[in-house]
Order: sequence, then structure tokens, then C-alpha cells
Amino acid sequence: MLRPGIIPCLLVHKGGLVKTVAFKDPKYVGDPINAVKIFNDKETDELAVFDIDATANGAEPDFKMIANLAVECRTPLCYGGGVKTVEQAKRIIGLGVEKVAISSAAIETPELVSAAAQEIGGQSVVVVIDAKIDVRTGESLAWTHNGTRATGRSVIAVAQQAEALGAGEIVVNSIDNDGKMKGHDLALARAVRKAVRLPITVLGGAGSLADISESVASCGGDWGRRREPVRVQGALQGGPDQLSCRVKERRTYPCCREIESDFGARSRNGPLHLASLRNDRGRRHPRLNRLDTWIFSCLMTAYC
Repeated sequence: MLRPGIIPCLLVHKGGLVKTVAFKDPKYVGDPINAVKIFNDKETDELAVFDIDATANGAEPDFKMIANLAVECRTPLCYGGGVKTVEQAKRIIGLGVEKVAISSAAIETPELVSAAAQEIGGQSVVVVIDAKIDVRTGESLAWTHNGTRATGRSVIAVAQQAEALGAGEIVVNSIDNDGKMKGHDLALARAVRKAVRLPITVLGGAGSLADISESVASCGGDWGRRREPVRVQGALQGGPDQLSCRVKERRTYPCCREIESDFGARSRNGPLHLASLRNDRGRRHPRLNRLDTWIFSCLMTAYC
């Protein structure tokens, strides 16, 4: 049976944690590092951090900030903002981040998606699509650069292209609903869900747990064995945290049998540092990047 999970999404503007409405008027609500510490204590399944300044200002990712967040974070971490090259994506993964989110560059230079997937693995590549409804046609179109540049392309077409290029996940972010706390764009969510088989995240508009429940009920049902589950996220009233609820069929980390199959490891032989685990190509398992300081026996106890 599918299990929902809570995944916070933090927006960073000028180094601070902010809330926006329709991608405008960012209001400072706290420090990103402090927010990460809070969500560590809450034992969230995953954490996402998006720097909303980087691409709009033509800046590269703030690697120092990413490193500080990765050191502090005790759950799988996704970072997005300013990623334009494979080298930047590889550097971010090397800092201890599981997933790299690509937004504007995924539309302007789509070959980046496939190149990044080849270098860091498709499971680590997330394509973020900022969506806005065209008032003339009623169609949801993709925008870039923090919602300031129209592409003229439909969200469905961009999502299908991302899937074909090897992305592992898709985030659909509603500009119209962002920060308004009146619920997600369920019509858009259902349309994207039917168009692709990848895991998708529906972002923008949630103001209560009821909104999240409605989105899960509407889009997170049984879509067939070959379709991946849906996750939804949005801001809860009364606090600055942007939360997501993910419906998933698998654990965040591999279970004992998966690890034993991949690496031939046996927990009965005693504690083993995960940093020493390698696959047949000499590389670490992609889902173990953030677990270098955790010992193997702890993982067995927590996730098996």
C-alpha cells in the first residue's frame, strides 16, 4: 500500500529563507541552516532547497551554502538554482547532495538533462517546470528565470521531453497558485501525471493538510504498475515551512536485501562504513551519497 511522507521545500533568497506569492514579494522567514536542523529532528523523508536568485541573476550555484546545508542535513537533499553545466551538477553531488534540480537550463539547453543523467545518474536529475496558465487559451505554459520569461511551450511537452532525455523526477510548480494557500492546481497535476511515467511533484498552493490530502487523493492513486507515484507540496498556514507529501512505493534508502544484492555486503559481519561500499565500477551506490558518516549496522536497524 502506498505511504505518504512529508518532504519540506525551502526557498532561498539573498541567503535567507523566504516565502513568496506568485513568485513575487519574497518575505524573510528565517535561516536555512536552522530550518534544516528543525527538519532533522522531525525525521523528514527528504529535503529540497531552491535558490530562487541564482538563475534570475545569471549566477552559478552558491557552493559554500550548499556544502553547509549538506553537512547539516541528515536526510536525502535536493538542490536547485543556477545549475547550467554538468560540471556544476557533479560538484553539487560531490558535496553530499542526492539530487540536482534543473529548471531554466532544462528548457534552454535540454541536452544538459541527458548529459547530467549520464554523469550522475538519472535518479539524481530533477527537472523543475514553472507553470503559468495562458489567459487566452487556458493552457498551462512553461516559464523560466523565476517566472519572468515565457517559453511558449506547454508544460506537458516539456515534461515529456524531460522524461525522454533521462530525468528521474519532474517538479511542476504553479506560479498562479504559489503562496496563495488555496490548494494545488489539480487539473495540471492530473494532466502531467497522465502524460509521464516518472515520479512527479506538484508544488504551489497548499495551505492546509486538507489541501495535501486532496491532492494525494486526486493524483496519487493507483496509476498502474508502470507509473511512478505522485508527491505534492505547498506551504502550511501558520508557519514558513513549505511541506510536501509524497506517495511512494519504495523506501527512501535501500533495504538490507537491496544492499546485499548490490554490494555483496552482509550486516551479520558487523558494522561497516558506507563510504567503503562500492559497486562493480568502483562507484558508491547513488542513494548512499549522504550516508558516508552513518555505519552500516545503523542503516539496517532504521530501514529494515
